[in-house]
Amino acid sequence: MSTLLLDQTYWDLCVNASGNIAVATEPYSLAQDVASACRLFLGELWYDDTKGIPYFNDILGQLPTEATLKQYLINAALGVVGVASADVVIGSFDNRTITGQIQFVDDFGGSYSVGF
Repeated sequence: MSTLLLDQTYWDLCVNASGNIAVATEPYSLAQDVASACRLFLGELWYDDTKGIPYFNDILGQLPTEATLKQYLINAALGVVGVASADVVIGSFDNRTITGQIQFVDDFGGSYSVGF
């Protein structure tokens, strides 16, 4: 499946060499869609406000458990069409910063990861 290619620095649309909106194809498109799903705030998606992570209610300004945060990220990744399984590996987790990876397997058995 294809998706619009997002600039990795600004997370915004970018153009190809011809000046047209760039398109990403698998497997990169799937990894980008997983990353987008994990960045989505609950209620932010105007055509389906039930999707997203409740960052305002449960994450930001709170002190969620590592398990809670991992489950939100796993659920978001599993909501992407083409993702068969997902796991989150936390590198560091303190009061204000979290780093790690979302590791996922696609429907064809390919393994990929997205860092955060």
